Amino acid sequence: MFLKKNLLLAVIAMPLLLSGCWGGDDGDNGATGAAGPAGPIGPEGPAGPPGTDGTDGEDATPSTIALSFLGRYETGQFGESAAEIVDYDPATESAFVVNAQSGSVDVLDASSPSTPTLVTSLDVAADVAAALSLSASDLGAANSVSVSGNTLAVAIEADIKQENGYIAFYQTDGTFLSAVEAGALPDMVTFSPDGNTVIAANEGEPNGDYSVDPEGSVTVVDVSGGAGALTAANVTQVGFTAFNGGGLTGPVRISAKSASVAADLEPEYVAVSADSTTAYIMLQENNAVATLDLATKTITGIRGLGFKDYSIPGNEMDPSNEDGGVNIRSVPVFGVYMPDSADTYTFNGITYIVTANEGDGREYLTDAEDAEDCAEQGGFDFDDGDCFHYLDEIRIKDITDDGATFDKDLVALAGDDFQDDEKLGRLKVIANLGVSGTCASLATTGQPGADCTYGALYAYGGRSFTIWNTQSGQPVFDSGNAFEVITANRLGSSFNASNDDNEGDDRSDDKGPEPEAMEIGQINGRTYAFIGLERVGGIMVYDITNPEAPAFVQYINMRDFTIEDVEEDLALVGDLGPESIKFVAADDSPTGNPMLLLGNEVSGTTSFFNFEVIAL
Repeated sequence: MFLKKNLLLAVIAMPLLLSGCWGGDDGDNGATGAAGPAGPIGPEGPAGPPGTDGTDGEDATPSTIALSFLGRYETGQFGESAAEIVDYDPATESAFVVNAQSGSVDVLDASSPSTPTLVTSLDVAADVAAALSLSASDLGAANSVSVSGNTLAVAIEADIKQENGYIAFYQTDGTFLSAVEAGALPDMVTFSPDGNTVIAANEGEPNGDYSVDPEGSVTVVDVSGGAGALTAANVTQVGFTAFNGGGLTGPVRISAKSASVAADLEPEYVAVSADSTTAYIMLQENNAVATLDLATKTITGIRGLGFKDYSIPGNEMDPSNEDGGVNIRSVPVFGVYMPDSADTYTFNGITYIVTANEGDGREYLTDAEDAEDCAEQGGFDFDDGDCFHYLDEIRIKDITDDGATFDKDLVALAGDDFQDDEKLGRLKVIANLGVSGTCASLATTGQPGADCTYGALYAYGGRSFTIWNTQSGQPVFDSGNAFEVITANRLGSSFNASNDDNEGDDRSDDKGPEPEAMEIGQINGRTYAFIGLERVGGIMVYDITNPEAPAFVQYINMRDFTIEDVEEDLALVGDLGPESIKFVAADDSPTGNPMLLLGNEVSGTTSFFNFEVIAL
């Protein structure tokens, strides 16, 4: 009974205890429990009212450009490479022009481009010799110049071309800064777009009797800290010995006479990507491009460029200088691009290389008094004072002179009379391409013997410019036969003239108009390519904004084809032998318009051109 009574009191007291808890201080919150699953998405609400229309944009105004002549500086020297490579400094309004044979760089006042004047000449040989304790006689021709900011770089070869040359650095006011050693025959020098690196293409050509053949190479100079006190620690010499055992991609042309792949590779030109990470090295004689990683300073690949088929419609060419004038036609011949100058640009995130497909043969010779003297020197052919030790070019009609033959398929394709002068007989082709058999003579003289049979014919150059996709390695555009067609229509009987006389059709059997110089510029939001034609002269202008659909814009040639003796009337003939082009943007130009500078090797002139943007 007592137990039941106490239990009843406890039950009655429990609500009073709970009521006391609500009326006291709250305790600490417990930890947050895990989130429950998300509920279903509710129905979509009604659409809001339309917003106010924005202001209509303005239609883009289509435009093009027109190139016009401003003026020129004349050295008065004919055929002496007195105006070869040119660059420009906007701060001092100066043009720097390689006067190759003098070993100097001419500095022109370009503040008034219609009347450029010579200010001074930089004696590069003397400056390098003094800085490096050499004799000026140890140095040869200056070959190339490049400007970045207030710094000028100059490539100069050794007096003996097979020995190492140098790169000299100046302020653009002409003050000498320093010099560093390069490889053998530095033929071209350039700054990376960010100005931190200088790259030189060291060609490494053999000597006249092919007894000394230095390896081609690339010199990379770190100038990020300035060019005032450069030492060997700033310089890296990049070679190609890693490829002696293989690793080449595609058909890279290697001479059988060479001691190694590295000795045969001959860097000609350098084009650097816009982001300054990659340099593309033109290996002209090898018909290939090497890729150089500028961060690691290593060659990451060498790719052959392949060949152009002159039998494809749109690729026709004139193969003879004895066929009565202009005769552009389809022929069963391949072109070997062999680019000289090149430049890069970026479209849709991809870097493209644009090449001027000049072509170049290998011809090594010495002087000799007569055939006997030539034979004693080890030469195989004597011709009017020249003793040939190696020659890789041959006219088609001469291939069979020493017993070489054409296979039946080629004859069937070309026709029984294809060796006639007015057909293909005069065309110069590459002796060591398209041939089968042992051909032992090719490894010594470069010329075919009776143990050689030709199944295809390969001519020098492409007579064109080409745009290459660096990711795929493939061409996306080639100008085909356009250069010969345009110049034939424009110049008539002066078509395919050479650069040292006005005789028409003279170069058809060689490399035609011979595209040599290449430069890219941006104007009014569009990208243009400027290509100089070394032989017939003039500048081709193409809109290459879309790399797969370039459009011809203009051809301008400041040359008088009516003059009979171009050397005698040098002051009247105009520009001969375009070798280099420099584009100057409007913001950097003294005229306020974009400007183009043209270095003309044969006439020794530096020409200035103005651009106007024309609304269509």
